[in-house]
Amino acid sequence: MLFFVACSGNKPKLVDDVVVDRTQVPRLKVDSVTTLVSDSGVTRYRITAPKWYVYDRAAEPYWDFPEGLHFDRFDPFYNVDAQIDCKRARFYEVKKLWVLNDSVKAINLQGEKFETQELAWNQQTEIIYSDSLVIITQKDKRIIGLGFESNQTMTRYTIRKPQGIIPIDSEE
Repeated sequence: MLFFVACSGNKPKLVDDVVVDRTQVPRLKVDSVTTLVSDSGVTRYRITAPKWYVYDRAAEPYWDFPEGLHFDRFDPFYNVDAQIDCKRARFYEVKKLWVLNDSVKAINLQGEKFETQELAWNQQTEIIYSDSLVIITQKDKRIIGLGFESNQTMTRYTIRKPQGIIPIDSEE
């Protein structure tokens, strides 16, 4: 018994008319990233994030951290002396501007805790600011306000539209 196999002239059609807007596609996608940032050869910061996307072809190039990030600042002995957490972040390369969103929590050099929904850090002007509701917890009180502006170490700050100061029981 003989079998004949024949091929038809029907070849799969290749799709070559696909147009991709390269400004909307990340050039780099990284999962589970940890990066160290140094200044004059000394490690100053550590950034960790579950996902990091780089959109360098966008009209305004940016890095996107869609699942948030954790940021540590190191003292000269490599101890963490300040930190920031958020659930979403973007860094705009040209402006040198970080915009952190959703459950932003920061602890400054003095141990004060800042909580807000949005926080921006302009690296060029060395100013951190927010227009959102902010709660600052100090050792003995909690300060609530609508917006604030600070130096980049968050040790000198002005609260815009303060709403109240709530004493904290020392036994809490």
